[in-house]
Amino acid sequence: MPKASGTLTSTSMSISPAPAPDSRRPEPIPLTVLTGFLGSGKTTLLNRLLRDPALADTVVIVNEFGEIGLDHLLIETVDEDMILLGAGCLCCTVRGDLIATLEDLLRKRDNGRIGAFRRVVIETTGLADPAPILHALIYHPYLVLRFRLQAVLTVVDALTGAVTLDAHPEAVRQAAIADRIVLSKTDLAGDTAAIQARLAALNPVAPILAPDAPAETLLGGLFGLDGKGADVHAWLGDEGLARMAQAEADVNRHDASIQAVCLTSAAPVPRAAFEMFMDLLRSGHGPKLLRLKGIVALAEDPERPLVVHGVQHVFHAPMTLPNWPDPDHTSRLVLILKDLDPAFVRRLWDAFLGRPRIDAPDAAALTDNPLAIPGP
Repeated sequence: MPKASGTLTSTSMSISPAPAPDSRRPEPIPLTVLTGFLGSGKTTLLNRLLRDPALADTVVIVNEFGEIGLDHLLIETVDEDMILLGAGCLCCTVRGDLIATLEDLLRKRDNGRIGAFRRVVIETTGLADPAPILHALIYHPYLVLRFRLQAVLTVVDALTGAVTLDAHPEAVRQAAIADRIVLSKTDLAGDTAAIQARLAALNPVAPILAPDAPAETLLGGLFGLDGKGADVHAWLGDEGLARMAQAEADVNRHDASIQAVCLTSAAPVPRAAFEMFMDLLRSGHGPKLLRLKGIVALAEDPERPLVVHGVQHVFHAPMTLPNWPDPDHTSRLVLILKDLDPAFVRRLWDAFLGRPRIDAPDAAALTDNPLAIPGP
C-alpha cells in the first residue's frame, strides 16, 4: 500500500475514457466530511445522524474520543483506536495521519477484522481548514480508488455565526467549501435572515438546511446513501446559481474576497479545449480555487457526461456517467473563488470555447504564446 507523502503536489488533469469495469476492484466507499467551527453543533448533529437506520454500517472518524460526547452510544471497545457504537457503527480515532488511519481501516475491512462498513464520516476539529483533508482523499493514488467523496457538510451556529465569520478565516473557508450548510441553534437565535443571507452570498450553491433534515439530504452527494445516482442539479447546487449575479453585484457584501461563478456551454466542449482550460486554471490559479464541481458534455462523447470536482490545485479523477440524468445536456462548472475575478475566469472559458471578444485573446494566444503571463 502506498506510503502517504507529507506534501501534496499538483498533477496535470488528463481526461481518459472511462475504464472498463474491473471485477477485482471493490466499489468506492462513500465518504462525507463533517466540519464547522468550535461549538457550532457538529457532535449534536452527528449523534442525531447515527440514530438514523440509513447510517448503519458507518465508520465515524474523529480526532480523539475524549473530545466528543458519544458516550451514550458506546457499547464495546474493538481495539485501542476503535469502538463500536450502539447504533451499529464503528468510531475510530485519528492519532497522527488521516491517510494512515484510512489505510488501516481498509486493511481491517479487507482482512475481515471489522465489518464491511458501507460509508465513512470524518468529523474535523472546529479550527480545521477542510481543504487538506479533501486534498488527501482526492490526491492519494490508493484512497481515491477506494473512497468516493460524497459531500462536505458544514455546521454554522445561527446564534454566533456572524461574529465567528468576522473573526476566524477558518470558519469562512468551512462555509465557502461546503456542499451543504446546516444552520444550528435557530431556536435560540430568533431571526436568522441576516446569517442566511450572508451564507448564501458566501456560498450561493450550498443549500442551507435544518439539523433535522433527513440523512439522505444531509450526507448524500452525486450518489445517494443507497449508492444510486442522485439529482445532478442538486449536487451542483443549481438552485443557488441565480443568486450568484446578486452576490457579485452587492458591493456591500461580507467576505468580498470569495465569489462564486458558473460557466456553461450549450454546445459540447472539445476534449482538448476542456483539458487545457482546466490545466491552466489549476496550474496558474489553483490556490484561489476553493472548490470546483461540474458536469460536462465532451464533443467526442456527448451522450456520456463527464463529472469533475476538485479543491484548489487538486482535482479528483474525472468520472464518466453512462448517460445524462435528465434532458438538460448543458455543460456546467460551478467554482468558488478567493481573490480571483470571476470575469477573468469567464473570459478564459470563452477563449477556450472559441467565443470571440473584442481585444481578448483566443485559446491559441493563451497556450502557444511564449510571452503569455498567466493571471487576470
